[in-house]
Amino acid sequence: MSDLICVGAIAGAYGVHGEVRIKSFCATPEDIETYSPLLSEDGTRSFALRLTRAIPNGFAARIDGVASKEAADALRGLRLFAPRDRLPSLPDDEFYHADLIGLDVHDTGGALLGRVRSVQNHGASDLLEVEPQGGGATILVPFTRAIVPTVDLAARRIVADPPEGLF
Repeated sequence: MSDLICVGAIAGAYGVHGEVRIKSFCATPEDIETYSPLLSEDGTRSFALRLTRAIPNGFAARIDGVASKEAADALRGLRLFAPRDRLPSLPDDEFYHADLIGLDVHDTGGALLGRVRSVQNHGASDLLEVEPQGGGATILVPFTRAIVPTVDLAARRIVADPPEGLF
């Protein structure tokens, strides 16, 4: 499990005075500010973040040291991470996406189906993008209790009961 969890991203400049547009990946979007200072993925850069207002698809925010539109635009696409110990503990049936990526996926009979490449959400529910064991195109598996009855983080494995013909 990673020590850093992605909690948001900078979508570019907002206005001409150095504000940035923030996309929050937190369950409660405004909580991103409470995890500040946030870090770059490699942990080498720190960003003290202060939300200024809600805007369509996110928030406008100030970052210490960013005072111009050009400086804000230079940060476009930067993903923001928080140390795991700053984040709340989750109930037994909830998981951070970062903890699921890389887990082996087995069927209910124990056969290895593949490995989780990413977790996606297109509005309805989470989907596990699984790289099949034998290669080929990735497969999207609905991340529901009916299809994924077991997630064992300690053993680094998921047990799935995918619909017939999915794999």
